[in-house]
Amino acid sequence: MRKTTHVVPHPDGWAVKTGGSQRAHRVVERKSDAVDIGRDLSRSRQSEFLIHGRDGKIQRTASHGGDPCPPRDKK
Repeated sequence: MRKTTHVVPHPDGWAVKTGGSQRAHRVVERKSDAVDIGRDLSRSRQSEFLIHGRDGKIQRTASHGGDPCPPRDKK
């Protein structure tokens, strides 16, 4: 099972959540703050980082060590 960290819309602004959890790790007003917090959390957990838009769709992703399909090219 892969570990994930998400930035998702929240009634009070934006929430940083770990995959599979019901509660938010942190809730902030600005999306940029949530992205910074989420990126740090994702790096420390070595997880996939997913940033969602207001509509809930995934806008961007990043891998911090938990990529299920890592690139084979090792240049």
